[in-house]
Amino acid sequence: MTVRRLGAGLVAAALITPALAACANGGTGTAGSTATPTVTASGTASPSSSGAPVAGDAKQALLDSTKEISNGNFRFALTAVGSTVEGQVHQPSQSAAMKIAIGGPSSDLAMKLDVIHYKPDSWVKLELSGPTANSLPTIKQLNLGKYQHLDQARIKGNRNLGFDFDKVDPAGSAVLTQGITEVRSTGTGAYAGTIDVTKAAEAGSLNAATIAALGTQAKTVPFTAKVDPQGRLSELVLQLPAAGQTAAQEIKMTYSDYGAATAAQKPPAAEVVEAPAELYNLFN
Repeated sequence: MTVRRLGAGLVAAALITPALAACANGGTGTAGSTATPTVTASGTASPSSSGAPVAGDAKQALLDSTKEISNGNFRFALTAVGSTVEGQVHQPSQSAAMKIAIGGPSSDLAMKLDVIHYKPDSWVKLELSGPTANSLPTIKQLNLGKYQHLDQARIKGNRNLGFDFDKVDPAGSAVLTQGITEVRSTGTGAYAGTIDVTKAAEAGSLNAATIAALGTQAKTVPFTAKVDPQGRLSELVLQLPAAGQTAAQEIKMTYSDYGAATAAQKPPAAEVVEAPAELYNLFN
């Protein structure tokens, strides 16, 4: 298992990097009933199974559903095989917080991170466990149990440790919905279809290596989505097919508390130390 680097982005690495996840079997499934109308990426509706035409507004509804995310006031969660991320973004205070868990009790290396951003500062508390963690020569230098204050000059542009308040969605759902190639309504506020994820390399829930491993399958990844009564995205689920030695798996993103999130809490000064070089080496 590689532990020196966490990949192209912390959220993406947590969710879909097999070396860091628990290497469990992923979920499988389809993206919903095919008896409902299909809308192509251009918004043109095809007939339903009963032959009745419908308005081609399903994709536009999903594109519109992500607009509230850009206001930067919400809670979110992401889950995949062996990994979870949950947190909140509060643009009014220029703050965000995330709790990330990678792996579990049976993993060679399990990792928990408590990440806090309060512009212009960022902190991370790191907890490593498992046989591999115990053998790391730098384990004592990682200041486990303390919030490590991060040097902004060393994390500038680093998606592992930084947070861009100009791009406030860690999962990148707006980018993902732009890649929709087919979509159909499956009920009130519910949709299903396919996404070309080759157009979504900037989405935090995917990384370039995973997209490349999918090959041609990356152009037709099944998805389901739900919106709340106000038309805002509440759930987006990708069903990634098996690729190479990686089993099929599900990536689920949820959003809640639009406009009702709160500012992140800065860690107490007594619990803060400056991050050592070993921490930056681990994530770079």
